[in-house]
Amino acid sequence: MRQGPFLFFLLLLSISGFSDDLNGIWKGVLTQGAGGCYAQYLIEFHINFTDNSITGKAFDYYDTTKFVKLSFSGKYNAVTHRLVLIEDKVLEYNIPLDCAPCIKTYDLVYEKIGRDERLSGEWKGHIMDRKSACPPGRISLKKSDHSDFPVDIDQNDTLAEIQRSLHLKPRALNLAKTLVIDTSKIKLEFYDDAEIDGDTITVLVNNKLLLYRQMLTDKPLTIYLNAFPNTEYELVMYADNLGTIPPNTALMVVTAGKERYDVYLSSSEQKSASVKFIYKPK
Repeated sequence: MRQGPFLFFLLLLSISGFSDDLNGIWKGVLTQGAGGCYAQYLIEFHINFTDNSITGKAFDYYDTTKFVKLSFSGKYNAVTHRLVLIEDKVLEYNIPLDCAPCIKTYDLVYEKIGRDERLSGEWKGHIMDRKSACPPGRISLKKSDHSDFPVDIDQNDTLAEIQRSLHLKPRALNLAKTLVIDTSKIKLEFYDDAEIDGDTITVLVNNKLLLYRQMLTDKPLTIYLNAFPNTEYELVMYADNLGTIPPNTALMVVTAGKERYDVYLSSSEQKSASVKFIYKPK
């Protein structure tokens, strides 16, 4: 009888999807019925997965020179292992003139067989800028450790608008540290390294603006980074000024799973500090 609560707890874990992690890169094949541009495409998803909510990018392509890139969002049901992804925007495309991008909805099921993780199901959609339907089809993907396309860094609309008109003066990079981590979830906190003297910083990750002209104090400036496996991420701390005590220095506290790293960064008008991250799953 004493084992009852423990067994019940294990049952809850098993049905809650606790071990399901859709985060990462998925690659596979998408088929389309008669009337589509091609009968079969390659497909790649970049999925950001947090608390059963999903955002990400989709690439459907004949080859890497003929592709459509779209953004999507969705939800995951941890009990049924079903997920629905809805594409909302065509971000970029380069396809033959007689083809048209299709904005799709995917109805998928997640399963794990041995070490393989799979997504499979059906899709339907409509042609971009039209109400007419695309010929529907099926889709199957497997989790992968590499991408055929550049991995995006999520950025809010305000920072995206700032970056479109931002022209930072080129500076040399000084690599402070390379961190190999074993989790996809990374928390970065920036503090003034010594006396608070008015230092302000701009931070980019893989050339995507994530902090802009923020002052360093004894309270953290925080960035959350979702890393994909075997993908290099380079953070650059650009000094907007040198404060009253040059150079511009910061303590960056990195929390990755159970690990914590203290990284000391120093930037000047000639050099920017950089740190590289690589996620290597266990």
